Amino acid sequence: MRIASALSTLSGWSAAAMIVIAVMITVQMIFIRFVLNGSTVWQTEAVIYLVVAATLIGLPYVQLLRGHVNVDLIPISLNRVWRKRLAILTLSLSCLIVAVMFWYGSEYWYTAFDRNWRSDTIWGVRLWIPYLSLPLGFALLFLQLFSELCAVISDLEQPFGIEDN
Repeated sequence: MRIASALSTLSGWSAAAMIVIAVMITVQMIFIRFVLNGSTVWQTEAVIYLVVAATLIGLPYVQLLRGHVNVDLIPISLNRVWRKRLAILTLSLSCLIVAVMFWYGSEYWYTAFDRNWRSDTIWGVRLWIPYLSLPLGFALLFLQLFSELCAVISDLEQPFGIEDN
């Protein structure tokens, strides 16, 4: 569980760095276009790929911090036993869904790699590079979710982070 937490934290820092880099590229692009009256080739595409990758790579960190919007009306109203059962069910279903997303993301990434897909722009990015964020992000999210599932099952963590009254 410590490894999953450390990897999730690292993914959060990586996602934040990608956002900062995307902002710096955007500022540089604005400067070139409007101050120097020049054209840009790679900046828009790079910013799009960085923001999408930051979103996917940042998923496990948001899960670690419980930063997703949630409605805890039902878990709060349940007793301890049913709250734990509901947490196990929702974490198990989440793991299953994320595993399916990982599978298809990996397949998509491999297809782009195997067929040497490139973007249709002048820059011509090898698409397997930005598409790598799909399997990587979902693998890290699965690891974080599975870690939380194990923690709830073994009573190391309270279901939904809700303390018993």
